[in-house]
Amino acid sequence: MVDAPDADVLLVERARRGESAAFEMLVLKYQRRIERLIARMVRDPELVQDVAQETFIRAWRALPQFRGESAFYTWLYRIAINSAKKALADLRRDPLVPEASLARAADGEETSRAENELSDGETPDALLASKEIAAAVNAAIEALSDDLRQAITLREIEGLSYEEISEVMNCPIGTVRSRIFRAREAIASRLRPLLDTREGVRW
Repeated sequence: MVDAPDADVLLVERARRGESAAFEMLVLKYQRRIERLIARMVRDPELVQDVAQETFIRAWRALPQFRGESAFYTWLYRIAINSAKKALADLRRDPLVPEASLARAADGEETSRAENELSDGETPDALLASKEIAAAVNAAIEALSDDLRQAITLREIEGLSYEEISEVMNCPIGTVRSRIFRAREAIASRLRPLLDTREGVRW
């Protein structure tokens, strides 16, 4: 059994007793992380919001079945992934539903974070290089298959353990390790021309 953070345990228990305010606090805590995860799967920013809302609605309805055998957020992440997959399947079945070709919200957020981490002494060339690297990483992640992109996002962006990713993605931990390794290799191959790294050196 994976212990959830104490605050989550208390809020979940209160929410299961029907306290909507407790569930609202969980929504506030995880909304941005859920939206960021969904944005890695869904291109349309408006659809990201819809899928996030659907995720929390499904979680609220399923809360009586949550037994605490995993952390609340890993349970919530699995619902988010399943909700995003359903939304994408619905899009493919209904070609009249528009899908924006805008860059995903998470891309801009990560690029901004990379820029903000630069010190005041960085040169314009260094700033440009940093932007190029961030763009290359995002492009490399976008080019990954769904399963590889989900695994690397959960590991490197959300910071989940291999065990937690195994739960969220509902696959053996060996498969998780393989997907993350392959994702890192694919990303590294896109970065080597920019970083002039040696073969076998991964980001």
